Amino acid sequence: MKFSEQWLREWVNPEITTQELVDHLTLAGLEVDGEEPVAGEFSGVVVGQVVSREQHPDADKLSLCQVTDGSENFQIVCGAANVREGLKIPFAKIGAVLPTEDGKGFKIKKAKLRGVESFGMLCAEAELGMAESSDGLMELPESAPVGADFREYLNLDDTVIEVDLTPNRADCLSIAGLARETGVLTRTEVKPPLVADVAASIDDKASVEVSAADACPRYLGRIVKGVNVKAETPLWMVEKLRRGGIRSIDPVVDITNYVLLELGQPMHAFDLAQVEGGIRVRMAEEGEKLTLLDGQEVELNTDTLVIADHSKPLAMAGVMGGEHSGVNGETQDLLLEAAFFNPISIAGRARNYGLHTDSSHRFERGVDYNLANTAMERATQLVIDICGGQAGPVTEVTAEDKLPEAAIITLRRKRIEQVLSLTMADDEVTDILVRLGMDTETTAEGWTVKAPSYRFDMAIEADLIEELARIYGYNRLPTRVPAAATPLAKAPESRMPIRDLRRQIIARGYQEAITYSFVEPELQKALDPEREALPLLNPISADMGVMRTTLLTGLVSAASYNLKRQQPRVRLFETGLRFVPEADGLKQTPTLAMLVCGNRLAQGWSEQETPVDFFDLKGDVESLLARGGDASAYRFESAQHPALHPGQTARVLKNGEPIGWIGALHPATQKKVGVKQTLFVAELDLEAVRDIAVPSYGDISKFPEMRRDLALVVDHSVQVDQVFDGIRSVAGDYLTKLNLFDVYVGKGIDPDRKSLALGLTWQHPSRTLTDEEVNNSVEAVLAHLYESIGATLRG
Repeated sequence: MKFSEQWLREWVNPEITTQELVDHLTLAGLEVDGEEPVAGEFSGVVVGQVVSREQHPDADKLSLCQVTDGSENFQIVCGAANVREGLKIPFAKIGAVLPTEDGKGFKIKKAKLRGVESFGMLCAEAELGMAESSDGLMELPESAPVGADFREYLNLDDTVIEVDLTPNRADCLSIAGLARETGVLTRTEVKPPLVADVAASIDDKASVEVSAADACPRYLGRIVKGVNVKAETPLWMVEKLRRGGIRSIDPVVDITNYVLLELGQPMHAFDLAQVEGGIRVRMAEEGEKLTLLDGQEVELNTDTLVIADHSKPLAMAGVMGGEHSGVNGETQDLLLEAAFFNPISIAGRARNYGLHTDSSHRFERGVDYNLANTAMERATQLVIDICGGQAGPVTEVTAEDKLPEAAIITLRRKRIEQVLSLTMADDEVTDILVRLGMDTETTAEGWTVKAPSYRFDMAIEADLIEELARIYGYNRLPTRVPAAATPLAKAPESRMPIRDLRRQIIARGYQEAITYSFVEPELQKALDPEREALPLLNPISADMGVMRTTLLTGLVSAASYNLKRQQPRVRLFETGLRFVPEADGLKQTPTLAMLVCGNRLAQGWSEQETPVDFFDLKGDVESLLARGGDASAYRFESAQHPALHPGQTARVLKNGEPIGWIGALHPATQKKVGVKQTLFVAELDLEAVRDIAVPSYGDISKFPEMRRDLALVVDHSVQVDQVFDGIRSVAGDYLTKLNLFDVYVGKGIDPDRKSLALGLTWQHPSRTLTDEEVNNSVEAVLAHLYESIGATLRG
């Protein structure tokens, strides 16, 4: 925000220099981006008036003028197109010094232009260092006193200061807010201008209906009739606006902009003749269109708050007015508006339409909800003083239960000392809080503090401590090395550290990805259609509109990004939270996700280019599960998932409970992402994966193993886990190893069946097993498998 130092000093005038003021603001957290004089260094320039103008005898584009300084006339040759008789302008007399880029100055001397002598120079804003460029001479109002020193006339010994405010300090987006802050920092009294209520002189009352009270808890309207919109905006107001970065347009718009800069309350003035029936504050309707003041026509979204009449929208609330309802040269009656809009209802709306205005900048950060009445009275008085007219009574519609509630915060002495490493006297704490506008009440442990309505950023104890540090002075806080007991954290043996898990996956050739928790709604729906994602009220962008319910959204997007940039082999993993709305609130689940695509091995002269498949990823997942020391607790069973390929999908179970999914991405989903390669993905409950079986000691048998290999023929539908479970249930306590070493289908096997080659190993801890014992176990296994799943020995 830019502001004039002189304007600020009208409110609060501490006995400090400009640089000291800048330093105070910066040290208090209101960082000053820059400062510059409102005009260049010049002298000898007065207010002049063109007495007469004639065409130069030898130049078509030059004029021969007689200019007076109030005491005598001077002959001036001028090339400006807007020079004319009666015009009042800045007049640099002979001997005047004008600013130059090198700082040396340019001295005005008597000159001869095309054979005609010129005794001075008529100036444009750029030539006085008041603007970067100018189209012609600077035109002064008719009230400008001829002969007066131009620098004194416009109070040009002033500095424009620009502060870079953080989003939480919307209270300082005005002269009033900056004055409050300056007064607190310098212990100087703030003297705001007196704003008196303007008594109604006519009975015309604005009709206001608010149907969206959540978004607009307070709305004020006032009719002012008989205004002269062609009146001249006072020079003092034009200059204050200019120094605040706003150009003058017409007196009514200038007044609303002036109140915006002075008090921080955005306002709007409607042409009453264009308002049909009355004001209706409502949400936009489907397909409704509005032509804005800048001429742009927009189709309104249904989540956009609008100010409308009984037939059409008039303005986008808190953002910009409509073109056809705004003040124009024919306007005679006004409808002034001042309102409080919920920041959530404005935040992001301007950005959705490609807009950013002074009003939206303030409303989306928070405007004082008790300011609208003061702003309305201030604007009304200025309109009457400058444009004339008669004001009606103020119409106010307020939903008290929808207005924000001032935060009441408990502040503890011990907490102040702990955070700031400083013991502050009670009187000093109370003094700072009171000067900040807080209502304070002393308690046994400290204070109970009620924040003022303009401080939206006051919510918790830490906010108050920050304020104390700011006002006390960060540079005055003691430098102290914190001391604290730092015992080593206990690492439970039954939990795998997250860093070990990451190292294990990286060792398998994966790279860790970190993606946003905010994801694209359409992709989120494609990857997890059975869950409704939580939408964001103020998304960063349209493709980051909801909270992810699966980490695969980010990984799939990252894979697509890499594949489109000539990276055909991708192996990614991510650990993080997924956010699943449930009946009792938002469930945040720590999750591990993995993704592979491309070749199985990196390109090399000795390796064939074989694409990865389901079992490559399954092997990586199994190696990770085995890291916990109890791989037998996990199972993979065929299942269906709407985002995964029907024939290449498995649910991962731990002790019979589902903990995740693994499979190939569904072709329809891949098409939505724009990826041609098959993507294999896995998503697991991170807490379940991190469980570790605590090792237990057991004697190692000194006796030989006994192994039997079986080739079993089973139906295609039979899963290996079923066979393993059946074998373990009857093979006896001494079965130590069981593995599948071959699967065969083809010649010699029924087309509906398959052959599984299994290795079974028995070992006794204290003696050698006999062939008879092992053969009995094998027979029991074969009999059980035949009865349960129809398995037979391969002939």
